[in-house]
Amino acid sequence: MAFKVITANQAAAWGAYLAKSQVVAAYPITPQTSIIETLAGLMQQADWKYKFMTVESEHSVMAAIIAASLTGARAFTATSSQGLLLMHELLHWAAAGRLPIVMVNVNRAIAPGWNIWTDQQDSLSQRDTGWVQIYCADAQEVLDCVIMGYRLAETIQVPVMIVLDAFYLSHTAETVDIPTMKAVSAFLPERWPAFKIQPGDRRSFGEFLRGIQYQRMRQKLSEAVDSAEIHLDRINEEWRGCFGRSYRAIETYRTEGADIVLVASATPSKTARVAVDSLRAEGWRVGLARVRLFRPFPAEALRQALQGVPKVAVLDRNCSWGSGGIFFQELRSALYPLENLLKPKIYSYVYGLGGADITPRVIEEIFRRTSEENDAPAQSRWLEEISPVSPRPKEPAR
Repeated sequence: MAFKVITANQAAAWGAYLAKSQVVAAYPITPQTSIIETLAGLMQQADWKYKFMTVESEHSVMAAIIAASLTGARAFTATSSQGLLLMHELLHWAAAGRLPIVMVNVNRAIAPGWNIWTDQQDSLSQRDTGWVQIYCADAQEVLDCVIMGYRLAETIQVPVMIVLDAFYLSHTAETVDIPTMKAVSAFLPERWPAFKIQPGDRRSFGEFLRGIQYQRMRQKLSEAVDSAEIHLDRINEEWRGCFGRSYRAIETYRTEGADIVLVASATPSKTARVAVDSLRAEGWRVGLARVRLFRPFPAEALRQALQGVPKVAVLDRNCSWGSGGIFFQELRSALYPLENLLKPKIYSYVYGLGGADITPRVIEEIFRRTSEENDAPAQSRWLEEISPVSPRPKEPAR
């Protein structure tokens, strides 16, 4: 193993390289471009056959990756924002075609107006396409999850999307432990496809189906996606045994005896730890539950983590127009089966779209507002800009 100071985009490229990707197709878009630039350089060292494709649009990118995966190749791409939206039609083809593609999406706000900074609208708009979605919080996690993503995808025959924040993560450099190729190859062996296109073997792909046949195929896809959490737990334990690092579908922090637990994802969950520590030092009983796995949504794990907590605040860097924060919607559904005495009140806050800074002060303000209210509003509330130097809450939560 070797330590390098690299960005999360470079870490994603290292993950794809160490996984011995065989076909890479991409179209440049800020802030994804440096993933493919870095990977292009790394692939010059490859001692296996590979194809690097530059095409005319993101729609063509996914078409090329689908074709490559159907031939049995290990395929990779990366994109952001409008590029991911342009792929939308073919994301359904990849998932329903049961192709174990891995794609990195660098979360970037959607136009108009034009904005190159982060929020989660692009990836969460694809939540019903059948792709597993994993949200990362640091560069090390990005590298590790690209490699583990292939193990998962090739186990359940479903594509995997690794998601990271634009600029806060994609262009921020930190120390990353890069495994050896030998160690990664032992963890992630050569792909042996369950099916593939090859000369002399007559098969049909994407044929016309009657209703019940079509439904059965979609049911199998649903069951495969549902199984992802169980398989990911097993893969995670194996990864921990090989490399000493561990990732769970959800991660809790200082939730013991908490009156309020914040639910967050991606880089804001790192910021939230600072706020939790600071408020705990002042007597507040607060904690954090970070959601890493969004599809499938880890409902049972969240029920176990949050049952009996009086109040839960959800921070969404996204919005489903007309319905509010998306993680809030998912969490509310997940906690619905709990008995009333164990069911938390859920408070929903939307903030940080277009890259608006989510500072420790923002997290503290969310805890303060949640502590002061008895009844949880049914809808998400939008926070206005919160100054990082405004007075901090001093009274412990009741």
